[in-house]
Amino acid sequence: MISELTPVRVEPGSADASYWKRFHELRRLRHAELWPEDPFRPDDVIEALMKRGDPFESHEYFEIVRNGAMVSWFHGETVTAANPEYATNKHLYWADAYVRPDQRRKGVGSRWLNVLAKDMDEHGCTVVGFNAEHPEGHAFLAWLGAKPKLTEIESRLEMAGVDWPMLERWVHEGQKKSPETRLEIYDGPLPEEMWADFAAQRTALLNTMPFENLELGDIVVTPDRIREWNEQSALAGKVLHNVLTREADGTISGMTDVEWAPYSRTHVQQQFTGVLPSARGRGIGKWIKAAMLLHVRELYPGALWVATGNAHSNAPMLKINSDLGFKPYRKAVEYQITRDELGAKLQTL
Repeated sequence: MISELTPVRVEPGSADASYWKRFHELRRLRHAELWPEDPFRPDDVIEALMKRGDPFESHEYFEIVRNGAMVSWFHGETVTAANPEYATNKHLYWADAYVRPDQRRKGVGSRWLNVLAKDMDEHGCTVVGFNAEHPEGHAFLAWLGAKPKLTEIESRLEMAGVDWPMLERWVHEGQKKSPETRLEIYDGPLPEEMWADFAAQRTALLNTMPFENLELGDIVVTPDRIREWNEQSALAGKVLHNVLTREADGTISGMTDVEWAPYSRTHVQQQFTGVLPSARGRGIGKWIKAAMLLHVRELYPGALWVATGNAHSNAPMLKINSDLGFKPYRKAVEYQITRDELGAKLQTL
C-alpha cells in the first residue's frame, strides 16, 4: 500500500551492505532504461565518491523501500558556506529522483515533494531545479508546475568518421593566425603552480556561457576547488587532459578539456571549451578543439566516441562541433520552480 512507502534518509558513510545492494540494483535498472548505450560507472567508484562527500556541496540522499527492494531514490544538493559561489547560489537547490517503472503512477514520485520542501527550508533555498531527458520526467515536472529554463544538446562524434586532414588544417590555420600564441597540452592534473591563473581565467570564461532563462548565480573556480575536483577524479579513476592557448603576455586565451576513465574506454567526455572575447575571431576555438581530438586519437586508439554538451542557444560552439562531425544525440531540459510554487502544489495533494 502507498502508506507503507516512507522516505528514509541515508548517510552513505554509515550505510550497510544491504543498502548498497538495493541501491546499485536500482541504479542498474535506471541505467538500462534511460542510458543503455552509455558506459556504466562501477559500484565501487560510486560508493567511494558518495562516502567521501564534498566540502563545497551539501548532498542529501533518501530511499523508499518495499519488501527489501528500493522502490525509489532521491538526491538533493546545494552549495555549502565554504563554496565561493555561496553568496549568489545559496538560494538554489537541485533535485533528482527515480521511481521503478513498475511502481509509477501510484503516487510514489509525489512522496518526495514534502522531503524536497523540508530540505529547501533547512537550507534556506527558494528555487529548485531538475533535469529531464525522457518523457516520464518531462510529464512529472509539467504536472508539478516547473518551468523549462534551459535546453541542452548532447552531441557525439564518431571517431571513425572524423576528417583528420581537416583537423590538421585547423591546427595549422590557428597557428598561422596567431603566430605569437603558444599551444600547451597537459595530461593529468594541471601543475599546482598554474592553478591560480587558470582558475581566474576559467572563471571568466565559464561566466560567458549562455544559460538561457536558467536562474543561476556566479560560477567561481578557485585553486581549492581545482584540488577537490582533482581528488574526486583520481578517486573515480578519471584521467584529465587540458589543451590551452597562451598569449605572448602570458594570458590564457582559450581552453578545452576532456576526461577518460578505464571503465569508459570507448567513450571520451569533452568538457568545457572557451575562448576569451578579446581573442575571438582568430580560430582559437577550432584550433584547440582540433588539437585535443588529434591528441585523443594518439592517446586512446580504442576510443569510439567523444561526447559533449552545449546550450541549445550556443550557436558558435554548436557550429564548431557540427563542422567537426558531432551529431545531436539527445536533448535535456533544466526546469525550475520556486519554493512558494512548490508549497502551493503541495496544498492540492
